[in-house]
Amino acid sequence: MANHLKNEHSPYLQQHANNPVNWYPWGEEAFQKARKEHKPIFLSIGYSSCHWCHVMEQESFENLETAKVLNAHFVSIKVDKEERPDIDKHFQEVYQLMNSRPGGWPTSIFLTEDLKPFYSATYIPPAPRYGMMGFNSLLEIIAEKYQSEKELLMQKAEEILHFLDPKRDKIQATRLDESIIQRFLDQAKQLFDHQNGGFNQAPKFPQASILDLLLDLHLLTKDTQALSMCTKSLVSMAKGGLYDRIESGFCRYSTDNEWLIPHFEKMTYDNALLSEVYLKAYHATGEPFYKNIAFDTLDFMSEKMSRDGLFFSASDADTDHEEGKYFVYTYEKALKSFEKAGIPSNIYEKLTAALHITKEGNFEGKNIIRVDNPTNIEIPYYEDAIKALKARRKKRTYPFIDKKVIVSWNAMMLTTLFKAGRIEKRYLDTAVKSLDKLLETMYIHSRLFHSTLIGKEPKIHAFLEDYAFLCETLIEAYESTLDETYLVIATKLANNAIEKYYAHGRWKFSRGEFETYADIYDSSYPSAMATMVSVLQSLSSLVDTVYKKFVFKTLEFNSYDVMRQPISSPKMSKMVIRYLKDDLIIKANEADLQKQIRFLDSIKYPFILFRNDTTQGFMLCNSNSCFVHEKEFENILEYLKEKYF
Repeated sequence: MANHLKNEHSPYLQQHANNPVNWYPWGEEAFQKARKEHKPIFLSIGYSSCHWCHVMEQESFENLETAKVLNAHFVSIKVDKEERPDIDKHFQEVYQLMNSRPGGWPTSIFLTEDLKPFYSATYIPPAPRYGMMGFNSLLEIIAEKYQSEKELLMQKAEEILHFLDPKRDKIQATRLDESIIQRFLDQAKQLFDHQNGGFNQAPKFPQASILDLLLDLHLLTKDTQALSMCTKSLVSMAKGGLYDRIESGFCRYSTDNEWLIPHFEKMTYDNALLSEVYLKAYHATGEPFYKNIAFDTLDFMSEKMSRDGLFFSASDADTDHEEGKYFVYTYEKALKSFEKAGIPSNIYEKLTAALHITKEGNFEGKNIIRVDNPTNIEIPYYEDAIKALKARRKKRTYPFIDKKVIVSWNAMMLTTLFKAGRIEKRYLDTAVKSLDKLLETMYIHSRLFHSTLIGKEPKIHAFLEDYAFLCETLIEAYESTLDETYLVIATKLANNAIEKYYAHGRWKFSRGEFETYADIYDSSYPSAMATMVSVLQSLSSLVDTVYKKFVFKTLEFNSYDVMRQPISSPKMSKMVIRYLKDDLIIKANEADLQKQIRFLDSIKYPFILFRNDTTQGFMLCNSNSCFVHEKEFENILEYLKEKYF
């Protein structure tokens, strides 16, 4: 029997629509029930491709006894964190405050009937495990305490909310200076894994923002370690495991230090951001390997993870409740695939060794395909073997794809497609069509929305991240086409974001039901605030210098944190460096500038913009004035080479 989630659009909520738990979506119906019946609320936050969310569902939310306890003593609410990042952000802050450590998913929060939190956890096992109480026992204790010690729980909840919104009376401003460059490099070198690439120890995340800034700093400082840390990481990640060598695309993160065993979900934002870094590494090194990885990833996303020009949010790690089942191979099935493809049996031994295929397996008795040197694959029948293994996958059930369209994540993908389009035109054509579709679908009557399903009318209004990443895409679209329309829309959206979210150097992530402040720290993807600062810096250089005051005020407000620990906020650190170094803008009439767009990314200064102008010849300007005027583009490049690199 379906519960109250049956009419929800979210694929994650639909996954729970037939649980015996009487789930409600977040909303007044559930709140009224809790107040009327004087019951506490059990709030569960997750997302469709979350492995441990699936585990908790199977163990507890599909369990009739657990459902009986929840239905009798609680009002249960399910939230899709991707659909409502404002709710998730608020309760992640609650979790961190209550537990003195970052949270995760599923997030399990117990609230009073007045929506005040008094207990928080993440995954809760059904029976005592990992030093945790079993879920049913916990539910019974909380239900009893809520009846017998309700006033005490209410008092604790009030204290939590008080500490959640401390007043910042004073700004701890720190001087913004170029010492941040060496500080960032020193911190990156300290955390770098010299053996496997990447930063810190397992679980290891790709850290695309750190890699991106390292490439910029290599251009600015000529620090060879900055480049080598980035390229070592990109090569290591592409060996296989985190990167799917059969169908392409990157998984969310690696559970080991070698990037071999991932959590197998593939997120749109990871694939967008990593493809962008690989393209940037291609321009920095000239090595086709990096471009090929980026192109293969973009092709995978376009073919498997999009429809009508819009990109889906994620694909799952699990198939039939088994993590990685779709992606891995037994030794015997791999050999059968090679035999069917006509690969000579006398090279099986060499081929399986090169692809790390063994009888014992490298993942729960099965094999994740991997190579030792992805930059130069000299393996006999390699392409045939990959095609054979891909053919075997076609017989399998592909993991669940969450077909939710999220503006910010689509924007990240389109930004990378525009950059790829400056190398190959087919990507530019895709990017233009997709951006048109995204605006048509999600920017309605001058109102921007956050997410929807294709064919459904969007209902959730945009958050700061949607404005920021979409503006960034629109500026990238302008740089790739010189179509002023994109710049006009970007300016309008940026103005809306300032009006809605900005006050005295501080930015809110969301307004309305949950007012949360934006972070300077990059988490799964870059900080929305730092991205908005990037947008305003670009608009200052391209449209009106008035935007620079918002850039400075934001950087000043956050200067203490970013200058002290720049590795934790790489996108904001990049913006401090960009503000100090300044943009360089190359201006010319549109016809002349169009011919040079393909060279934009290969100029060895990281903060270059093109701006069409009525001038004859080419002018080089910073954000304040123009100082070089040449007839030929090559002369501008010569000047840049002499003065800047």
